[in-house]
Amino acid sequence: MGYIRAEEILPIEVIKLIQQYVDGTNIYIPRKQENRHDWGTKTAYKRELQNRNELIYKGYLSGIAIHELAQSYYLSEKSIQRIIRQAKLLGVS
Repeated sequence: MGYIRAEEILPIEVIKLIQQYVDGTNIYIPRKQENRHDWGTKTAYKRELQNRNELIYKGYLSGIAIHELAQSYYLSEKSIQRIIRQAKLLGVS
């Protein structure tokens, strides 16, 4: 993420007001709530993870051991356990 020089977009009065709180420091201005996007909405990655987690849970239900699932998906056993626990809570079948 790049940055924009304040002098290019803000009135000098606003810059002076901000300088009362921070002077010469990079700051992050968050998006307005109505402009925020949920994580994963811009790419298909969120859905890919959901699909992967469903496959892990189905594998677990079919009798594949946790350590085998961890090796197959290159995850820790704790991560596999967490995925299984979440799938149980969500009622994934």
